[in-house]
Order: sequence, then C-alpha cells, then structure tokens
Amino acid sequence: MATTTHRIHNFSAGPAVLPVPVLEEAQRNLVALPGVGMSVLEISHRSKTFEDILAKTEADLRALGKVPSNYKVLFLQGGASLQFSMVPLNLLAAGATADYLVTGGWAQKAVKEAQRVGTVNIAASTESENFTRIPRQDELKLTANAAYVHITTNNTLFGTEWPSEPKVGEAPLVADTSSDMFSRPIDVSKYGLIYAGAQKNLGPSGVTLVIIREDLLARSSKSLHTMLSYAVHAENGSMYNTPPCFGIYLMGLVMKWGLAEGGLDAIGKHNERKAAKVYAEIDRSGFYRGTADKASRSRMNITFRLPSEELEKTFVKESTAAGLDGLKGHRSVGGMRASIYNAFPDEGIDALVSFMQEFEKKNG
Repeated sequence: MATTTHRIHNFSAGPAVLPVPVLEEAQRNLVALPGVGMSVLEISHRSKTFEDILAKTEADLRALGKVPSNYKVLFLQGGASLQFSMVPLNLLAAGATADYLVTGGWAQKAVKEAQRVGTVNIAASTESENFTRIPRQDELKLTANAAYVHITTNNTLFGTEWPSEPKVGEAPLVADTSSDMFSRPIDVSKYGLIYAGAQKNLGPSGVTLVIIREDLLARSSKSLHTMLSYAVHAENGSMYNTPPCFGIYLMGLVMKWGLAEGGLDAIGKHNERKAAKVYAEIDRSGFYRGTADKASRSRMNITFRLPSEELEKTFVKESTAAGLDGLKGHRSVGGMRASIYNAFPDEGIDALVSFMQEFEKKNG
C-alpha cells in the first residue's frame, strides 16, 4: 500500500535540513546511477564514475565559493572535531604560538586540542559575558608572527556569528565555518585555511571540507601520521584511503542546487530575509528574549528564551506536536534554538512565527 510521507519542519542544529530536490535526486538514483547499473553506495572509489563525481563536486564547489586556484579542496573524514587537532598538528611548529579567538563551546574545544600540540594564546574571549557577542577588533590581543589565528565563524550554541572577518595582519586566518559555510558570499583569499563539517549547509554528516592555501601545505611535517597530513591528502586528491563516497556525491548535489539557486549572493539575501522574520517576532513584544547581542546575531542559529523554564518546556512540547521539530536549545545552555540553514524553507519560517504568536496569546 502506498503511503504519503509528510515532511515536518526540521530546526535541528545538525545534521540538518537538506534541499528537497537533492533528496529527490538521490532517491531516484539510489538503487542505480543512470548508465552505471550500480548504486553510488556500491561503486569503487577508484572507478571513473566516482572520479567524475569527485571532480564535478569540487568544480561546482569552487564555482559556488569562487575558490582561487592556489587553494586545495580536500574532502576528509572525522568531522570538524578532528580538524581541531589537524590544524595545529600541521600548522603550529615547535616554538611558535597560535592565536585563538574564543566565542563559544566549539572554539573552546578547538583550543583544548591545540594546547596538546603547542603554545596557544587566547587573543580574545567573550566567555565572561556568556558568549553573547563577538569580540570587537580593538579587543584582540594578537601575537606578533603568530603561526595562525583561529576563529569559529558561527556559534551554534549561543547564536552568534562574526559579521565579517577580523583583521589579523600577516598571520594566516584559520576558520571553523561548519555552521555557516556558503550561507553568504565568502572571500576565500582572506583565509589560509577553512574547514567545515558538512552536516549543516554542505551535505550529510561524514564529510569534512577543508580548503587550504597551497603554500601552507609545506608546513605539514613528514613525521606526521599519514592520515593527519594535509600534504598527503592534497597530493592524493582526497583519495589516499576510501573517501566518504556517498557523502561526497550528496555534497555535489547540494553544490549544484546552490548554483541553481543563484549562487551565494542570492542564498545570502534569502538567509537574511528568513532570519529577519524570526528576529522581528522575538523583538516584537518582549515575551520572547533573544540571547545574543543584536550586533552579533547569527543568521543560522537563532537563540531565544521565554519568561520561564516551565513555559519553555511547554513551548518545546507543543511546537514539536505542531510539526516544528528541534527547537529545544542545546543542553548546555537551555532555552530555544531555531536553526535555519540554507535549505530551510520559507514556509517553515512562517509556521514558526505563527506558532510563536499563538503561543504568546495563550501564555503571555
């Protein structure tokens, strides 16, 4: 008997909503890729079919992000959490110092792993203010001749986002962009290295994107364990070992979708409009309270509180029943969190705003 699957609105922080056309194309071709006779889950990663998939994914990613030719694009595994270690293992030489700008829980975890490798300077932190804002430029205490400066561009737990890149001088800027990569135009040339877990805006969990300027590959020590070396992965075109084939295939479909949407300019404007609707409702009456400083608000993860924790529990229960899933804030901070990544639809935004208005009428 045929059944109709009703898609609810997925506000999860990740793994997150994917574009429906991507899911539909993957569904159509899951059993057998056209002209191949096998599923992408089955084909050899050394086959021409997969080589073409990998090449197309990289080409479309470069086109979407306007990635300069002197940068290598790597498709790795281990998530952004492994990059917390790989970045200092490859870029932080003995005797050098790495600067970290700490704006949330994931930035703290990046610091913890870097400290296992070498000297870390906390060049700025807003922990004393519960990470409600991004540091100002005049607050940065940067190290002269730092090996690199690390930022987390968007902070999923606290709902803050760097509005633009900090000025860090000649040191390579390294960015964990897991939760806002390709959510707006990005000038890759301002960075030495960019990394991102895919499961927010780029594709499914299991793939990690790394974009690294070629000159930085020379810093990868030959004494490094093979799978931890950017130089090895770059030399082997992300194919030193079996890559996450299905995840790369899906990322390729997401890149194609992004280009069809009009590129990052169009995507960025769309994200601004979506976020503005939700923030306007949060600010409208005072019943809801945004937790992030207005100048630091994220367009991807909108965090807010209600007048009491009891009301928050009711809000989560009733919103879930209404088909608005994943609005409960991270367990470490509480409250509400609406994650509205690139693929999140306008009708979901309207449904949330309508629910918020009705909930306030009943409980305000």
